[in-house]
Amino acid sequence: MQKTNKKIIIFDDDEDILSICTYILEEQGWEVNTFTDCNDIVAKVRSIQPDVILMDNWIPDSGGIIATQTLKKDEELKHIPVVYFSANSDIQLLADHAGAETYLAKPFDLDELEKVISAVMVSH
Repeated sequence: MQKTNKKIIIFDDDEDILSICTYILEEQGWEVNTFTDCNDIVAKVRSIQPDVILMDNWIPDSGGIIATQTLKKDEELKHIPVVYFSANSDIQLLADHAGAETYLAKPFDLDELEKVISAVMVSH
């Protein structure tokens, strides 16, 4: 049986955001994995092999920039697109600094979430 589920990981320490995003994305056929910290990020991502990663800027412990840079340095994982999301007004700079493919400003509406994920899937 061929597995067609697209997989996504959301790294965010805000349980409300995790539950809303999980609900919306599961409705769209995604297999959603969530983590409230980015400790052992390479092991976490490697075990799931997601198609997309949503990364919060303020994720414990090391933060989204270091977490994203860690993934982008890993030969096996660097191809996975990262959508950086934050309420920070400098989000574009933060996303660029982290090496993320794109970004989503918080608060976002769910249409924006879907559009950004679709766009990053098409370009990869």
